[in-house]
Amino acid sequence: MALKDVYLVHAKRAPQVKSGAELKDIPVPLLASYLVRHLMDYALIPDDQVDEVIMGNVGAPAKYPNIGRIVALEAGLHKKTSGYTVHRNCASGMEALSQAYLKIAAGRADVIVAGGLESMSQMPLIYGKEMTDLFINVMKAKSMSDKLKALAAFRPPFLSPIIAIEQGLTDPFCGLNMGQTAEVLAREFNISRLQQDTFADLSHKKAIEATSSGKWQEEILPLLIGEKRDQLLSTDLGPRPQSSVESLGKMKPYFERVSGTVTVGNSCPITDGASAILLASEEAVKRYNLTPMARMVDYHFSGLEPERMGMGPLLASDAILRKTNLELSQMDVVEINEAFAAQVLGVLKGFSDKKVAERFGVEKVWGEIAPENLNPNGGGIALGHPVGSTGSRLVVSLAYELKRRKAKYGLASLCIGGGQGGAVIIENLIK
Repeated sequence: MALKDVYLVHAKRAPQVKSGAELKDIPVPLLASYLVRHLMDYALIPDDQVDEVIMGNVGAPAKYPNIGRIVALEAGLHKKTSGYTVHRNCASGMEALSQAYLKIAAGRADVIVAGGLESMSQMPLIYGKEMTDLFINVMKAKSMSDKLKALAAFRPPFLSPIIAIEQGLTDPFCGLNMGQTAEVLAREFNISRLQQDTFADLSHKKAIEATSSGKWQEEILPLLIGEKRDQLLSTDLGPRPQSSVESLGKMKPYFERVSGTVTVGNSCPITDGASAILLASEEAVKRYNLTPMARMVDYHFSGLEPERMGMGPLLASDAILRKTNLELSQMDVVEINEAFAAQVLGVLKGFSDKKVAERFGVEKVWGEIAPENLNPNGGGIALGHPVGSTGSRLVVSLAYELKRRKAKYGLASLCIGGGQGGAVIIENLIK
């Protein structure tokens, strides 16, 4: 069966802010529901004509089970609109897009909103087993004396919390946290501290320029914040205007204190944010008189060893380019998530260095990406990486940059904790 074309009608994202700051108290569904509402108002599609809402999310809030469905209802969509949540670590938003693509391409749906959201501020602290067992024993106790006996087992160390976000960023298979996997690549591919800091500084400079020139205004939908929701946040708060290679060079290695080169300065910060895309079939485009931004050409996910997870974009990009019979040189804009400077620099080596490519089973040397075409407005190091959203945020940013340039093809890719990579190619339709 031939797959049908799938169109990106409209796309928006929330401002991205470091965790613990301006977005820390925003109810998690609101990060995305206001985006979905905007997409519907823009397209003038009736609220009962959306087939599904699919949202990527990693740190599922206990208060909001199946947050994809909650986002759909909070956005005012009809109760018959189904909604669900997907989880593929850093690529959860891209997984949401891929499922929307498949359903529309197969003729199973006509209109789907897909994206992702993450409040890393609200990821919880967790009690350890000793404290959890104590609570259980107290609740099971039937008499007051039994309860007091259970409470007598308490020891102050029981209150030491497990940090959920720290545990979530450590791979259970190889035992390394994500920063340590970046250190593996830096050592194996001789990526220096200076190269990483220079790359990180450029990310900030690009993001600051994009902010000052108004580029982000197209894709960012301002969000009301504050206790009384009386303040309007309309820009990312991660990029540092005073960034310099020299200042970054003063930061100490964070993941391997003695011999490491990966710091908090050349890594992405922990961030809150969301993104959403309205996707439609050709039939829906005609029915509702829509003008799509782009066509989703295809997607691909690849796997590799968890301790080298940062090279995932190399494998996923190689696979999707071969599937679509396109060349890397045809990609007018390339967005690769900057989880770590060392990780992106490793991927770039894989594209251009035959030995590095072969190390990961990639047979073709695809060539270099022109600097002006790679993350042209900055990336995760400056903007942050709200893990549930980034996979779709990359595609939002890609679509707008292709539109600005009146260019044709764009590639979005990212590494995925656990040893995977994801990639999406879109074709700009606005000339």
